[in-house]
Amino acid sequence: MQIQAVLFDLDDTLWPVAPVIQYAEATLYQWMMFNTPEVARHYSIERMRTYREKLVKTNPRFQYDLWSLRHALLSTLFKEYKVDVSKADEAMAVFADARNKVSLYDDVLPGLQALGSRVSLGSVSNGFADLNEIGLAAHFKVSLAAHRFGCAKPDPRIFTAACHALDLKPEQVMYVGDDLLLDVEGAQKVGMYGVWMNRHQLEQDKPHHAHIRPDAVVSSLHDVLALVE
Repeated sequence: MQIQAVLFDLDDTLWPVAPVIQYAEATLYQWMMFNTPEVARHYSIERMRTYREKLVKTNPRFQYDLWSLRHALLSTLFKEYKVDVSKADEAMAVFADARNKVSLYDDVLPGLQALGSRVSLGSVSNGFADLNEIGLAAHFKVSLAAHRFGCAKPDPRIFTAACHALDLKPEQVMYVGDDLLLDVEGAQKVGMYGVWMNRHQLEQDKPHHAHIRPDAVVSSLHDVLALVE
């Protein structure tokens, strides 16, 4: 059946995510040094990261809602040092603003423009990047984020919901993402065409990935366009 829509993962598919997170955490920490200095003195970025890894196990929601996880961490630390907990909202606004200052891969804008003239486009992400702030929202007919939807990839519900929003059958939809387990296998399990975005020519060498067979492997959106055509 002909592909009628292409859905994308965001982080590490349309932009590199590690430098964005590093920048956002550094920006937040700088804000904390001026606004919550007592907390900043006792908690470095690394120590907050370690605390967050422990906190994620305390609430099932934190498995898919990364915004709530970070907010809960800040609220806990602020409470510990008798800082107004409402400042956690302000702190998260600082983090989110920096989190949205992404550097798109060079092929993304021309790729989305070319693809958008041929098929419907959308996104399904486990992160909480704001596509309006980033300037990509207009390209997508549907955009689902785990923290708002209520579950994260590879849960089949979020993939199925995206297909329903497009009013298409899964076999009419291509999903493109950098994670073999979350993106490729997750999409394939609901009947979508699962494409691995392998920008850095990585080897498929992880034991838990050995059984996954992408329907195609691409290194840019230009390759995705070629598949659609």
